[in-house]
Amino acid sequence: MTETIQQKQRLLTGDTPTGRLHLGHWVGSLENRVQMQNDYDCYFLIANVHAFTTRMDRPAEIHQSVMDIAIDYLAAGIDPDRSTIFLQSEIPAIAEMTFFFSMLIPYPRLMRNPTIKDEIRDKGLGENYPFGFLLYPVGQVADILVFRPQVVPVGEDQIPHLEMTREVARRFNQLYCHVDPHTEDADYIKKGGLFPVIEPVLGRSKRLVGIGPPGLDGNLLKMSKSLNNAIFLSDDPDTIKKKVMSMYTDPNRLKATDKGRVENNPLWIFHETFNPDKTWVAEAEARYREGTIGDVECKRRLIDVLVAFIEPMRERRLQYEKDLHYVKNVLREGTAKANQVANQTLMMAKEAMNQRYF
Repeated sequence: MTETIQQKQRLLTGDTPTGRLHLGHWVGSLENRVQMQNDYDCYFLIANVHAFTTRMDRPAEIHQSVMDIAIDYLAAGIDPDRSTIFLQSEIPAIAEMTFFFSMLIPYPRLMRNPTIKDEIRDKGLGENYPFGFLLYPVGQVADILVFRPQVVPVGEDQIPHLEMTREVARRFNQLYCHVDPHTEDADYIKKGGLFPVIEPVLGRSKRLVGIGPPGLDGNLLKMSKSLNNAIFLSDDPDTIKKKVMSMYTDPNRLKATDKGRVENNPLWIFHETFNPDKTWVAEAEARYREGTIGDVECKRRLIDVLVAFIEPMRERRLQYEKDLHYVKNVLREGTAKANQVANQTLMMAKEAMNQRYF
């Protein structure tokens, strides 16, 4: 009797290199990636081309960020023996598929993407952003589909990009592979389509807040390097202590005996997200509301929690920083493997589009 080998589903996700990774990256997607390595054929992309959309004048900074993210991946537990880490700029098929996919996305649809509008606002781009900034969501579609994954772990802010990816997959399959438009998303491949209609996988915390005060609208801001409100996976214990002790809490609580508000309070959002002692968290939150426990005591407890969580990653990072030859070799081998998959997809796409001539 012949044994059937069950092939793993493919997983694809990545990061634009804008600096070192922080706790928001961990709970948004990185944690899922580490946990899913045994069950999926994982591909992790460092999207260095996308970094040029807002930092085209700082190529050396982008180069350093690429290395920082690669090291952070390894330090966080991404295993190159089980997962493929690769560079976007070294996959020519992505650029070619970006052009083809751009024909399938109407301009008004692109501009309805809320993530595009948010970035134009948050980065103060006004009307001065380059054409490449509008092209990058199309490039992100190509980043994903050229590897034909079934699942994509992302943070909540990336869902609009993934919905566009799903739309393009359906459109390509219908137009060039002649799949019935009434086909269920899960059945597109079975019905002759080339691209799976991918499924997003959200992290356990959809949007981790930063350690600073709210924005002008009164809402807590997302953790971000550019907003200077992040705790990084590479922060040392002293840095973590300083950041936590300066953390925004309840501005109406002037002394430890004042009753405090737990809701929308970064101190308690962090405890609920990272503190494994759920009994202590529940009891301390009740005491905080009653005014029988102070901010300082709760912050010191959070410092211990975060140091215990981050320190093993930081120590691994220090080791990888001493062996950049190994890190570059991981990228080189991963990129070679990724190119094989991407080139195969490009060939199949051209076949479907009747654009293979030789």
